[in-house]
Amino acid sequence: MTITDLLDDGAPPLVAILRGVTPDRVAAVGEALVAAGIRIIEVPLNSPSPLDSIGRLVAAVGNIAVCGAGTVLDVAALDSVASAGGRLIVAPNTNPAVIGRAVALGLEVMPGVATPTEAFAAVAAGATRLKLFPAGPLGPNYVKTLREVLPESSRIWAVGGTDAASLPGWLAAGAEGIGVGGALFRPAMEFDEIARRSADLVGAWRQFASAEANEAAQ
Repeated sequence: MTITDLLDDGAPPLVAILRGVTPDRVAAVGEALVAAGIRIIEVPLNSPSPLDSIGRLVAAVGNIAVCGAGTVLDVAALDSVASAGGRLIVAPNTNPAVIGRAVALGLEVMPGVATPTEAFAAVAAGATRLKLFPAGPLGPNYVKTLREVLPESSRIWAVGGTDAASLPGWLAAGAEGIGVGGALFRPAMEFDEIARRSADLVGAWRQFASAEANEAAQ
């Protein structure tokens, strides 16, 4: 199961970023996300006991969601994530060695880029999905401009300052999807609040997709 498989199957183009999640909560959080429709989940490696959390997350929802890690900065960390069962490798930066290793292992990789130079370096290393980070200060128009020069096969995901309200703008500008952290999950949030925010985010995507479909049909 790949991200492409999930999107082709109608899953929303959303990555849930569970920064700060703890192993004792991660399974229940993952189940709440999946119940709302979110099927791409990352545990940043600067969270408490992240490899334990990734293992538990994979055991709980890995059969229906692509799970893995964020803030993967080197090959050693990537190998640890793979050993824990993670299949998603997300980074805030572009490290060709990390990208190459992920591609060699058949993992999903989203390196972070903020400039055309970084984007082309990531593509040259084998990445097809790029994490625009931090996306908020750059804005949706930056996605539109960047896509004009990137290979058509490259996909941009906006991360950083993204939420349900900004989702339509990112997708309309040509982003394939967005990653959402603090607007979706914080360690102190109750499960009901996480579920509500997840539903709001998926609902925003469904509303956008429906509007796009109606426009295309006219």
